Amino acid sequence: MRSIAPIYVEIEICSSMDDLWRHTQAPELHQQWDLRFSDINYLPRPDAESPQRFLYATRIGFGLRIKGEGESVGEHFGSSGRSSSLRFWSEDPKSLIREGSGYWKYVPVEDSIRFITRYDYRTRFGMFGRIIDRYVFRPLIGWATSWSFDCLRLWIERGISPAVSMQRCAVHAMCRITLAIIWLYQGLVPKLLFGESSGELETIRASGLFNGYEGGVLMAASTIEIVLGVLMLALWRVRWMMPLNIALLILLGIAVAITDAHMFTKQFNPATLNVGMIMLAMVGWIISRDLPTATACLRREKENKA
Repeated sequence: MRSIAPIYVEIEICSSMDDLWRHTQAPELHQQWDLRFSDINYLPRPDAESPQRFLYATRIGFGLRIKGEGESVGEHFGSSGRSSSLRFWSEDPKSLIREGSGYWKYVPVEDSIRFITRYDYRTRFGMFGRIIDRYVFRPLIGWATSWSFDCLRLWIERGISPAVSMQRCAVHAMCRITLAIIWLYQGLVPKLLFGESSGELETIRASGLFNGYEGGVLMAASTIEIVLGVLMLALWRVRWMMPLNIALLILLGIAVAITDAHMFTKQFNPATLNVGMIMLAMVGWIISRDLPTATACLRREKENKA
């Protein structure tokens, strides 16, 4: 297999050097914003010259944790910035990572700090581990590092704590996924799969507006709803999808009122469904501002950068 490039992540954060250093070097702060770790604990140092040893753990779900160890192997403080190097390893048989090393670099840029990490590691489990790392684990941990860096930026620049960012991301995801499921279901099941028996086609016929073209209208409506469901997921961070949903739902309600107002008196009707979806879209619109995103970071090192 070809060699795999180390993981590189860079972001600019409007912060003082001391504040950024504190948020990244203090374990009780670091573990709050970094998705890669759930616990970081420094071990006592026998003397000031000894490396700072630490223990880390990552929760992987179902009550399981992966544990590891590490140590700081050097720090540099200078007029051009600061840097911190470390190495890490894990004897946990569940850990894909056997050992690795990397650095954090803090480079002043006008009124901000360019915060950079670059690290690499060796895997266990032989060829199988290398394949999983290349195609699954390394892209995932690279994404988690980038997302975490932007979460840190929002904490320092906007005062949005990592816990709040994670809660907002969860609410945003629930709104997106629920809206997508509803659109896909409405487009597929009552229209595309059961158009005759569900009453959808009969409603279009009853309007008297599409003589001879009812089947085409039903197919067009089905296609639009399926496309909306797909776009809700594909355009995950595009905020205007929420106002678009609201506008289309209002238009859909008006169209139903014109074609068959009697539908609003039924047990499950467009009024309750549309209002619920509009509220979801409004929540999604409000909550989607200032969400952490991995795309805020640079993922490739530039040769001319310090």
